[in-house]
Amino acid sequence: MSNTHTPLALITGGAQGIGRALAQAFLAEGWRVAVLDREAEALAEVTAEVTAEWATSACLGLEADVGDEAAVERAFAALAAWQAQDGQPDGLDLLVNNAGLADPVSGPFETLSLADWRRWQDSHLTGAFLCTRAAIPGLRQRRGAIVNIASTRALQSEPQCEAYAAAKGGLLAFTHAAAISLGPEIRVNAISPGWIETGPLQKSAHRRVPHHRPIDQAQHAVGRVGAPEDIVAAVRFLAGDQAGFITGQNLIVDGGMTRTMIYAA
Repeated sequence: MSNTHTPLALITGGAQGIGRALAQAFLAEGWRVAVLDREAEALAEVTAEVTAEWATSACLGLEADVGDEAAVERAFAALAAWQAQDGQPDGLDLLVNNAGLADPVSGPFETLSLADWRRWQDSHLTGAFLCTRAAIPGLRQRRGAIVNIASTRALQSEPQCEAYAAAKGGLLAFTHAAAISLGPEIRVNAISPGWIETGPLQKSAHRRVPHHRPIDQAQHAVGRVGAPEDIVAAVRFLAGDQAGFITGQNLIVDGGMTRTMIYAA
């Protein structure tokens, strides 16, 4: 990574949950961070918290729906203008495609509407495509990286989660295809989180203190439910030089949950 610029990350769905943890972590490490989210209230909270904690202008809030082509184009234009305004050279070091409808349950298969099916696909998969396409020139300039946040639900399922599972499964295929098309300048990898507790990182109106039962902890081989910091560590690794020989891969971060064989009592 060049030392002539401050590294820049764009995190979609960055105003709440895992995305919010990522934005905070990279800002704390001295990066410039653009947080793209469709939730105006949550976005305002994040930028206000950043200003209060670090007294920095290194965070840009971008309100946009990742599934809307015109909105994504406007967001990237605003990002370029912000960089130029602060005297930063062109380019992007990291894109994290994290945005997407968080609720995995789409209801009974036979009553799932085409419109709802498309909402899940647009928020996770189409959004990743649009943001990746827009980010390619900047990532090529700095030989940056893309990390797509998929899910273990791409690999195993509960009932009535077809739309979410299909979107996340598509994101895994998109990851390895993009890695081949965009290399060697851009590395593309995915992370599939398992159960990650994000209650404390929601916008204030929806924030909650987590309470996990012993059985919730015990169903993980490591003995606990996941934390956003677990995903932050994985993204940090895949974005860094130590992962320079890794591309097109899916890193499962789930405390061993998908490896646990469970039989009904």
